[in-house]
Amino acid sequence: MISSLAGSSAFAALIWWVVPIAGLLGGLGYVVWVSKFKSKFETETSRSVGQFQRFQDSFRQELPAEEASLPEDGASSPEKL
Repeated sequence: MISSLAGSSAFAALIWWVVPIAGLLGGLGYVVWVSKFKSKFETETSRSVGQFQRFQDSFRQELPAEEASLPEDGASSPEKL
């Protein structure tokens, strides 16, 4: 059905109007998004990344004093068992 429409001048004229209008609307939509909404998403993303980094850092904290004072001979280490 499309092949029969492709030969008509009305279909060709429609394509020449629809494609540029769609491109123009897409471009305008992108400009509006960048100017108004992108900063909101960036701040939420950086806040989320910061929370994730704090979560990762919580695993890198030093051991409590009682665990750090284990015997130095390694008798209870898993490598020796």
